[in-house]
Amino acid sequence: MATLSSGASFSTVHSSLSSSSDQEIPSDTLAESSVEESAYTSLSVSFKDIEAAREAIRRYIYETPCAFSERLSSMTGCKLHLKLENLQMTASYKERGSLNKILHLTEHERKAGVIAASAGNHAQGVAYAAQRNGIKATIVMPETTPLAKVRGTQEFNAEVILYGSGYDDAFGRAMELQQEHGYCFIHAFDDPLIIAGQGTVGLELLEQNPYLEAVIVPVGGGGLIAGIAVAMKEINPKIRLIGVEAEQVPSMKASLAQGTIVEVERASTIADGIAVAKVGRHTFPIVQRYVDEIVTVNEEEIANAIMILLEREKTLVEGSGAAGFAAVYNRKIPGLDGKRVAVVITGGNIDITILSKILERGLAKDGRLASLKVIVPDKPGSIAEIATIVAKHRANILNISHDRVFTAASLRETEVEFLLETKGHAHVQDIVHDIAARQYQVKLEKPS
Repeated sequence: MATLSSGASFSTVHSSLSSSSDQEIPSDTLAESSVEESAYTSLSVSFKDIEAAREAIRRYIYETPCAFSERLSSMTGCKLHLKLENLQMTASYKERGSLNKILHLTEHERKAGVIAASAGNHAQGVAYAAQRNGIKATIVMPETTPLAKVRGTQEFNAEVILYGSGYDDAFGRAMELQQEHGYCFIHAFDDPLIIAGQGTVGLELLEQNPYLEAVIVPVGGGGLIAGIAVAMKEINPKIRLIGVEAEQVPSMKASLAQGTIVEVERASTIADGIAVAKVGRHTFPIVQRYVDEIVTVNEEEIANAIMILLEREKTLVEGSGAAGFAAVYNRKIPGLDGKRVAVVITGGNIDITILSKILERGLAKDGRLASLKVIVPDKPGSIAEIATIVAKHRANILNISHDRVFTAASLRETEVEFLLETKGHAHVQDIVHDIAARQYQVKLEKPS
């Protein structure tokens, strides 16, 4: 493992955002432009800040592996490494920044306690950091937050307050409580100490694989990519740094295109951890200076990435954590063929019910789950004949259901739906052709 020398000389490179982005931002996606007081010329985080953060949090943090994947490399055409931040105590990189912030609190702030607004990973990061340092933590979460994330936060002895239908409501309530009780507010991304803490991921990447040519990072408010950018670009200005956003909420991409911070319309996405409508005033100028490109991925691409990572790498990843791999797998980033590439897997806190839907839909798209609707005579033995055909093809029947009312079948017929487990599309087509050859009306349902 290579070791960084603190006495080395570092140069700053101003990387420009690629103008040949893969997608245009629709004009109706942008809300009002918000011109900040700062002209975004000065940066609030330095390389030394990130080095200091690493020393501060070192004994609390697991140095996650940057694992090479031969399977995924063959699938993507590059030499792909995964920086597995989903292996942290809270299953997310968020505890890095939270720890760095909390370790810098004054004695007065520590006694007052901390408060944060979050629907997931930041909540657990703050709760964990506060618990490790004997500080009271209050977390305001939307009422729609999955129960698993609420329980995960409560396990670190935080007081959880459920309020409102979304992050904005929770944030507003958190600010009210901060004013009432004098708590110290811990921002999810727009704080120099938070950014410096997240930047320790970049230092680890440099040590673990100093020959990386590109690093792919999911982007929400920009705290992680900003920290990584300062850490890595100061050491290796030639390294490509690409951010990935959810297509529904491309706030950083839109802001870079406008040259100022803009707020985009809020939208629902399975990558809820990066669904941030407005990036930070501290993160934006860093991204402006150092990040080479921002691309976006859609819901189907993210869902498919979650399934591939689980099935091929046995790695459980949430939607936002899978965004970077989704961009590489779907060839959203040109020029990666044969290159040494690292994707930051930012978190693994996925709701089990969502995971179940993603896996079932993914299996359906692969043809490994198939729904056949067959119209048969409404008499004994009809279903058994279809089941015999399926058994002959070595497919597995998972479920059978009848419909005699809401169907195009005649009064002497019934529609029967067979849910099958198969080997893939070709296998399904063989079964369909065999059923049709027996003069049955058969329809293969297509997944949405």
